[in-house]
Amino acid sequence: MSRLYEALRKSELENQQKGGAVLAEAPQIPVLENPAETVAVAPIELTTAKNVRTHVVPNAHLVAMTEPQGLPAEKFRVLTTRLGNLRSQRELKSIQVTSGTVDEGKTLVSANLAVTLARQSQHRVLLVEGDFHNPALHALFGLSQLKGVRQWWDDPKSLISDFLYQINDLPLWYLPAGGRFDEPGLALQSGRFAEAFAQVAGPFDWVIVDSTPLLPMADANIWNRLVDGALLVVREGVTPVNALKKGLASLDDPKLIGVVLNGASEFDRVNYYDQYYARPNGSRKTRTNGNAPEVHE
Repeated sequence: MSRLYEALRKSELENQQKGGAVLAEAPQIPVLENPAETVAVAPIELTTAKNVRTHVVPNAHLVAMTEPQGLPAEKFRVLTTRLGNLRSQRELKSIQVTSGTVDEGKTLVSANLAVTLARQSQHRVLLVEGDFHNPALHALFGLSQLKGVRQWWDDPKSLISDFLYQINDLPLWYLPAGGRFDEPGLALQSGRFAEAFAQVAGPFDWVIVDSTPLLPMADANIWNRLVDGALLVVREGVTPVNALKKGLASLDDPKLIGVVLNGASEFDRVNYYDQYYARPNGSRKTRTNGNAPEVHE
């Protein structure tokens, strides 16, 4: 059991002893504590992936596709450059994009980041629809609900690579959720999923996971064990500070590499090129205006 679940259980027992309110107990799900130590990765073949064509509407704010020459798209290119620089200092291939709560723009950031990485660097990029509670990437790209992880999970004989799709002939592959899961934690915490994720990530240069928010679900904490780092999307004027603190505290092993401030003020927009600054601890802060990141180093 993860430390998160242990903490919840301990808190519940203490409340019971004190006669206080009882917290709802987290589901008792077997946890793969060290997935990297138990995974044997076999190569997969990308040429068999089906090609899909996107149908992105202009107001979807997928600027990396609809307005590649605009300032918002340029800011995502700045973000990819910063990530590349960070990768030269530490291991960084797989990144989950999460948020404090819902409706903060994490799916938009995930999609724009993945498209920009594929277009700018010609690296092979895998975009994972990792929010099994409320998958939304397919709608953003104008795609129908494709078969994906849910169908793979329901069929123990299937291969995860059978559910990969290449987007618009770009070096960008997409692993859909395949619909909502009734109990996402059962799949995410299983050894089978850890092995499959390591296998499917193998041939790619970058893996971007559109994860769940930190609260109220525990999925982001589970994804945190499977990836190398996390980007946190925060919408200006929306994210409750206390909720954000609780969400970050719920991570067993925080791997935060940057913060994306979504919907920043017009003042920040005007002064975009003048606001770079050095941070002595080497961490990154990222701001967004209109769902596009301003990167501060």
